[in-house]
Amino acid sequence: MQLTMRQAASYLGVSEGTAERWIGHRGLPAHRAHERWYVNPMELWEWAVEQGLPVSRALLSDASKSRADIPALSELLARGGVFHDVPGESKPAVLRAIVERLPLPPEHDRRFLLDVLEAREALGSTGIGDGIAIPHVRNPIVLQLDDPFVSLCLLAHPVEFGALDGLPVHALFIVVSPAVTAHLGLLARLAFVLRDDGVRALLRRRAPAEEIIARIEAVESTRHTGEFAATKPTPE
Repeated sequence: MQLTMRQAASYLGVSEGTAERWIGHRGLPAHRAHERWYVNPMELWEWAVEQGLPVSRALLSDASKSRADIPALSELLARGGVFHDVPGESKPAVLRAIVERLPLPPEHDRRFLLDVLEAREALGSTGIGDGIAIPHVRNPIVLQLDDPFVSLCLLAHPVEFGALDGLPVHALFIVVSPAVTAHLGLLARLAFVLRDDGVRALLRRRAPAEEIIARIEAVESTRHTGEFAATKPTPE
């Protein structure tokens, strides 16, 4: 799925002209084809987070509607694991400890995966605020796996990640999928769940895995009921 500049501007809440000026002035990630600008939803979402710009939460959910069905985030998290007291006093040390814990088959090169994650962080922080980071958002981690998974790493000590809100990171979600097409849907589910105050509170106190997964499952159920009472209104 590609967005026109008009669509991208609407998700950012600005005029199309402003969005086009941001291509040159602020590095908005647009691609020119047939004399028109187009934007990848994943790139737009991460760029907006990096720039500290408000972006409609509908961006990821709208883009994911055209994707194949994927399991619930609670199921993916149960598959990928919740790891407590992950060590590390710096970003590289934390990333190294995370890669060591991912439930990957023996044939996968963990050193290569670490190099990829470190290279991505060198381009800009993947801290999204409130002490949470999602490494490697823009370019999906695609591995030869039977099924996607999401791993949550809760750090033993908060680490400076260069997040826009200035807060150190204490929780990192790693999204791994067997195909690019599944990646955006996974991000949409994660973005939806992380709007919930209860989920963020559990992450801050490093709650047991059972509590975190149960809360995420409850929040995901609101997609079907239309309720989301646990979350404060979020400006679009």
